[in-house]
Amino acid sequence: MTARAAPHLAHRARRRRDVVTPEGIALPFTVASRSARAGALLLDLTLMFVTGVAVTLTLIWIAGGLFEAVGGPGGTSGAMEFIAVFWTLFWFLLWNGYFMVMEMGPRGATFGKRAAGIRVASRDGGRLTPEAVVARNLLRDIELFLPIVFLLSAPSGEGGAAGIAAAAWFLIFLLFPFFNRDALRAGDLIAGTWVVEAPRATLAETLSTEGAAREGASALTGAEYRFGEAELAIYGEYELQTLERVLRDDRSEALESVHDAICRKIGWNPGNGDERAFLEAFYAQLRAKLESDMRFGKRKADKFS
Repeated sequence: MTARAAPHLAHRARRRRDVVTPEGIALPFTVASRSARAGALLLDLTLMFVTGVAVTLTLIWIAGGLFEAVGGPGGTSGAMEFIAVFWTLFWFLLWNGYFMVMEMGPRGATFGKRAAGIRVASRDGGRLTPEAVVARNLLRDIELFLPIVFLLSAPSGEGGAAGIAAAAWFLIFLLFPFFNRDALRAGDLIAGTWVVEAPRATLAETLSTEGAAREGASALTGAEYRFGEAELAIYGEYELQTLERVLRDDRSEALESVHDAICRKIGWNPGNGDERAFLEAFYAQLRAKLESDMRFGKRKADKFS
C-alpha cells in the first residue's frame, strides 16, 4: 500500500507551490490536478444542461397552455415571442453568470469545483477580485463555446476547411493546460488566477470559537490573549480565511510570519515561542466578532473594507 501511495504523494508534492502574499506571508498551495479540473467542468456543464432542459420543458408546457387557452396559434404570437426572448436571456445568464457568481463567492468555486475539492485563487496570494473572475470566464467563450459552434455549423463539405480550423482551435485551448506546470488555461493566464486544492478538513476544536474565544489562554505559557474591538476590527473575512489556512497547515515559519505581521498591525509585543496559541485566540475571537456583526447585517470582506 505504501508503494502504491508513493507515486501519488510524489505527484502531489510536485504540485505544491509557496506563494508570498502582499502582507509578506508565505502560504502553501497545491495546484489542482488536470483531471480534477476536467471533472469539475463536466459536473458544472451537466448541471447547466439539466437546468436548461428543465426550464425549456417548463416553457414548452406554458406555451402549450397558451395554445389551449385560445384554441390555436392565433393571438399567442406576442406571448410566444416573450417566451423565446426569456429563454434566450435565461441561457445567456446561465452560461455567463453561473461561473462568475459562484466564483465571486467566499468559496471561489462552482458546485462542480466544490465536489472536486478545488477552488479558484489569485496567483499572487492576494484576494480574488471580481475583475479576475470576469476575465477568466469571458475567455471561456473563446476557448470552448465559439469553436464548438463552428464545428457544429461547418462539419463537412464547403465548410470543411472551417471545421478543421475550428477543431484545431478547440484542441489548442483544450491542450493548453498540459503545456505549463501549473495547469493554467488561457483564461487563468490572462486573469492572473489558478485553480488549487481546497481541503475539506473541518476545523480542529482548538480553532472553534468555543474555547479560545472564551478562554484565550495558552497551554504552553498560561498567558491569556484577549483582543479588543479596535484590534479585531482591523481584519475581515479574507484575512480570517488566510489565518485559518495557516493554522491548518501548522508550518512553524508561516506561524511566525503571520504572528509578527498581526502583532505589528495591532501594536502588540507578546514575545516569541507561543505563536500558535496567540493565533488560535486571535482567529477564534475574530471569527466570533465577524459572525456577530453579520447577524446585525454588517459584513467586512477584508481589511480594506
